[in-house]
Amino acid sequence: MNFETLFHANFSLLGDAVTDWATLVRNLGELQKDAETNLHQAADKANWAGMNQQVSKEFIGKTAGEFADAHTQASTIHQVLSDTLGELRGYHRQLTTAVENGPKRSLSVFPSGDAFMVTSSVPPQTAAAGEPDRTADVTALRDEIQGILDKATESDDSAGTVLRALADQSERGFSDARYKDRDSAAKAIADAQAMAKILAKDPHDVSNTELNTLNTTLAKYKGDALFTERFTTEVGAKKLLTFYAGVADPYPGTYDPRRSEQAKQLQKNLGNVVGQATLSDSEKMRTWKSDMIALGPGQLGIDDASNPTGFVVMSNLMRFGNYDDQFLNDYGDKLLAYDKKVNGEGINLWVNNANQSDLNYWGYKNDRGRDPVTGFLEALGHNAGASSEFFASPGGAGATVNADSEVNEHLSYLAKERVWASDTTLEGKHGYVAGRDSLGHALEAATTGFPYDTTADVIKTSGEHRTRATAAVMEQVAYLYGGADGPKMLHSQPELADSLGKMAGAYIDDIDYHLSGVGDYEKDDATFPEKYAGRANFTQQGAINFLSVLGQDENSHRAVTAAQHLYTLSALDAYPPSSDTTIEHAHDALTTGAQARGILDNSRVQQAETTYKEDSDEANKSLGRSGDWIKLGVGTTVGVGIGAIPLPGSTAAAVVIAPVAADTVGEAVNTFIGHQIDKGLEDEEKDPAEKSQLTSSEFYARGETQLGNAYHTYVSGSSEATQKANVQNWNADIKNAYLGVGSHENDYRGRTPYKD
Repeated sequence: MNFETLFHANFSLLGDAVTDWATLVRNLGELQKDAETNLHQAADKANWAGMNQQVSKEFIGKTAGEFADAHTQASTIHQVLSDTLGELRGYHRQLTTAVENGPKRSLSVFPSGDAFMVTSSVPPQTAAAGEPDRTADVTALRDEIQGILDKATESDDSAGTVLRALADQSERGFSDARYKDRDSAAKAIADAQAMAKILAKDPHDVSNTELNTLNTTLAKYKGDALFTERFTTEVGAKKLLTFYAGVADPYPGTYDPRRSEQAKQLQKNLGNVVGQATLSDSEKMRTWKSDMIALGPGQLGIDDASNPTGFVVMSNLMRFGNYDDQFLNDYGDKLLAYDKKVNGEGINLWVNNANQSDLNYWGYKNDRGRDPVTGFLEALGHNAGASSEFFASPGGAGATVNADSEVNEHLSYLAKERVWASDTTLEGKHGYVAGRDSLGHALEAATTGFPYDTTADVIKTSGEHRTRATAAVMEQVAYLYGGADGPKMLHSQPELADSLGKMAGAYIDDIDYHLSGVGDYEKDDATFPEKYAGRANFTQQGAINFLSVLGQDENSHRAVTAAQHLYTLSALDAYPPSSDTTIEHAHDALTTGAQARGILDNSRVQQAETTYKEDSDEANKSLGRSGDWIKLGVGTTVGVGIGAIPLPGSTAAAVVIAPVAADTVGEAVNTFIGHQIDKGLEDEEKDPAEKSQLTSSEFYARGETQLGNAYHTYVSGSSEATQKANVQNWNADIKNAYLGVGSHENDYRGRTPYKD
């Protein structure tokens, strides 16, 4: 900023702008409140149907979000302008005072082009006549004025930098970047540039101290929109990859445990920062995304890390962070397209990772990070929206799945065609394939709308995230794994079993809805009413087939059984014995739960007998492990902790199954949890070998007893319910629904046990 501009500055226009922005912030605050309360929340509570259900509700939610972002951006801009105005006014006063005080010391200040000059009215040569030399005073005033101008320039420039950065964050719409003042925003940008300079170095020349500073700063700013965008674009796509590869896989013979710990933290911190950066829609960030995807198939041309491909390095970084959905989908499309060209049986440098280095520091023993598809799927597992889109139904949400051609191409390839290789160390699980476990994580996110590792507390406070899109993915999963090849697929992909069980648990309400009416019992829609757009259409036979397959594996059996039992208990709590109608709904919920449990248990027993053949001892141990599902039921969550429960008089109500939070569940659930925790404490004294043995008859008896306990818990507090249950012979209904699986050949015909 030059002398004359500041000296003659008129801040009235800038002051008016600050006032206008303050008014805009207040108005947008009111609009944001109205959009959220009167628009978004009202839309969520409405009973939508038809195109409104498919389009309008989602649009309203996005519109309300734009109002929130607009308010945030306006608040930040107002704060930046207000801070800058205050500082420039202060510098203007300082400059005016300095100039006006000059004549008191016989000094004058004059403009000189874009600069200025300070002169003295007392010539230096008069000093010989006894007058003091004024040269030092001239220099001091010049320096004082220049210092004021420098500070004013810095204030003006930093404001411009911050405002441009905020405006660049989004090509359309508004940015959600929030800063309390201009200095904090400017510091974020300055720190980003400083950290980018570290990555500009050869990674082998960077000290552990510098890496520690880098990690600390990245962790501090991982959610900062301006820092992450500036840092990521300053570094550039290729340098980001080559730097991490060089730090993660140093020269042979240079192992340093302190550096390894820094590399481990760098993997996480870079992933978080880059993920946040991809949410920016700045022109530089769009270029960065394009560059990163283009680097994927090729090797990076470095000596470190066996000269890895871009896909290998970036996929290990994206194990952490919240990434832009479109970027992940574009990246995944290119990754799988290339993977299909190089993937195959035998010794393959791509799939067998023979020419790749170890770039994953998290869970290293079982997942060295040499398969880029694994890291990418982990990213999808943490980014539910991107995962739902990546595995979207080709026919769109709501389309039926009756043929292989109606299954998402990515899902079909990863589940049925891709050759997976184990990526373990000698200390890891023999034969374990991390990539298939990560596929399960990605599908959990795609079907539930939550990251696969979301905690029960988060689920409880945020509500249900199931949509038409997530339900469409779930229907595809059920089609594949409940189909004719389902048993073979499940048994050849054991790492997926727990995830499949959790997914089924998340949709246990829909499974029960389609399962109800099997056997001698009439379907009662009122017990399982149609709800919002997140309902999955399994069909009755599809639900039977899917449960029949999941029941065959110990892990999937455990997860679905736990969810089913808690869902049945929660339904009993939702239908207290207060009227004939609620009592009948409770009866239907119990019999449907018994049917589901019967299919699961019958499938588990048959598979154990098939797998272990004559070795009954091993079969009994297998049943014992399957019967250990109660630990899931009394834990913090079942699967991702979701079970939508149809409450009386509502078609859109849901509760979250989070058993650990006793205040959120009813008497039946609490009774179960309390009894099982007490029982678990007693069982601690027993021999583990004894607990692991369950004959098939004991296995069925345990299931029948648990269902009976649920029934008795319900009727015990109501003489009316007890009387109706006795008259209608509920005990017989529940027992027949559970043990009658094998006798209802037409109704319960599911998938046969898998034979090697």
